[in-house]
Amino acid sequence: MVVWLHMGWRDVLFANWAADPSVVAPHVPDSVSLDTYDGRAWLSVVAFVNVDVRPRWLPAGTGIRIPEVNLRTYVTREGRPGVYFFNLDVSDPFTVLGARLTHLLPYYFASISVESRDDRVRFESRRRHPGARPARFDATYGPEGERFEAERGSLAEFLTERDRYYTESPRGRLRYADVHHAKWPLYDADATVEENSLFRANAFETPDADPICYYSPAVRVLASPSRRWTPSAVEVETAASEADDGRPSGERLQRPP
Repeated sequence: MVVWLHMGWRDVLFANWAADPSVVAPHVPDSVSLDTYDGRAWLSVVAFVNVDVRPRWLPAGTGIRIPEVNLRTYVTREGRPGVYFFNLDVSDPFTVLGARLTHLLPYYFASISVESRDDRVRFESRRRHPGARPARFDATYGPEGERFEAERGSLAEFLTERDRYYTESPRGRLRYADVHHAKWPLYDADATVEENSLFRANAFETPDADPICYYSPAVRVLASPSRRWTPSAVEVETAASEADDGRPSGERLQRPP
């Protein structure tokens, strides 16, 4: 993997809500397929502090600290799992500008405060992005029980162990980037979400059920540049076959759910 950025993700909360796939699917691009677990789609709020964020050519310890909260779901393309972001709110305006220009991601500027004390994290975010829908996320969380790593095939693995994200250009071209890190050190999270309007800001109904929550203390992360998706030979052959069968062009290059 070509490395573009070094960073570290700390005090991470994964707050995950199950959703009917029919509710989530209209919100993701046609170029990817919604990924489900036991027939359910998932919407996840992920709050954390991104530390020592720096280009690959700068030495460790020279990067910046950027708190972030995002709302995401889970998708695949040609069998490769990844995440699709609806928003990424961060407290650094230069990151917003750079990520929107270079990675075409829906970043928004927000004022975010994060305080850690006695294994408890207090996270408060208020979106301040000009012209954007208001969004707030307030939560207090921390680890509960014993540390574990997600077992293969488990829901925890489905929700946390993703090493790619997908996005689309304004012209509808699929793009992606990869991230690399060791397996997440996880705990069940004792989390209280006091306010969460990220769903409403992204045109979703706010779930009534309590989320399934995980906490991770930290991982070190390497991230690649954003790349344009190039269809594989199998996808090209399938698309040509479907075109010969007279299928509508909107159905080409789509994978079944």
